[in-house]
Amino acid sequence: MNLADFTQACCQRVDNELHQHTQAYPGAERLLEAMRYSLFNGGKRMRPLLSYATAEALGLAATQIDSLAAAIECIHAYSLIHDDLPAMDDDDLRRGKPTCHIAFDEATAILAGDALNTLAFQILASSNRYSDSIKIKLIQQLSQAAGAQGMVAGQMMDIAATAQSIELTELERLHQHKTGALLRASILMAATAAQANETQLQQLDSYAQAIGLAFQIKDDVLDIEGDTATLGKPQGSDLALAKSTFPALLGLQACHQRLAQLEQQALTALDGWGTAAERLRQLARYIIQRHY
Repeated sequence: MNLADFTQACCQRVDNELHQHTQAYPGAERLLEAMRYSLFNGGKRMRPLLSYATAEALGLAATQIDSLAAAIECIHAYSLIHDDLPAMDDDDLRRGKPTCHIAFDEATAILAGDALNTLAFQILASSNRYSDSIKIKLIQQLSQAAGAQGMVAGQMMDIAATAQSIELTELERLHQHKTGALLRASILMAATAAQANETQLQQLDSYAQAIGLAFQIKDDVLDIEGDTATLGKPQGSDLALAKSTFPALLGLQACHQRLAQLEQQALTALDGWGTAAERLRQLARYIIQRHY
């Protein structure tokens, strides 16, 4: 199975799981519509892909990943809804479509994000795919990655850094939280489900930290080199908002060099894993070479 076929199969799996958990909310039909609008609007499903690829590397069946992949995607979708709000990045487009608060209204968007946040933990807690001890570990990992020690902390750092001059170490720390934490959790939660050993966890963590940072650097580069039609959001939006970005700090050439270094770090972390980890290697290359 090539990467395109793998991607399609994984997206179908996580979409089926998400559909099962967003069927009907009596009395809250508009809320559900907004939730589904944001869940099924054409995202890359990168986080679930990383979870499924990790499971493949560790010999765990894809069926054992469906619940955690759906939970992670709920957190990701909620974060994008809130990121796009007028009080945050004030974006009108997401993946080429009106953002949730434009398609509905600001209050509905806030509540849809809140509902998706809590749905993530409901999915994990109610899943029959994991033992109780594994469920607790998964919930701990996701809550830490999503909250004030992870993604939300990164969002706060990002706001504080807007229109400010910050050092490279600060910018990397910001994005290790804002973007990297959930990407890292996608890998390490799958490893938890597979009951990976300590050496495997350390190697996967090295891989995860490399691609997490690479993902954000590539996003920053695409904000300059891409176009609105391909990106699905306004090109140059980071520049317009005076965001702290890697190209602004390093320049484009140095960003491309850093991406090459991070790709090598990710691939080196998987030395000795053999063909089972080839999907993780393919995803590392994709993250760095993508056009949107």
